[in-house]
Amino acid sequence: MKVARFVLKVVAASLIAAAAICAVIAYWDKLVTFGKSLCGKVRAAREIVCCDEYEDYVE
Repeated sequence: MKVARFVLKVVAASLIAAAAICAVIAYWDKLVTFGKSLCGKVRAAREIVCCDEYEDYVE
């Protein structure tokens, strides 16, 4: 009985992994778009927070 439970757990884990891989492949274009927009927002936020160290010396 313990072997059957172990086999079923292994099968379930492999099915979950396969489903996750299929989801990533299916939505790859949306994930890339989201990643690019998130990266742009982070860069914009860093530019607002971080000022140029030579900003005070510009005349």
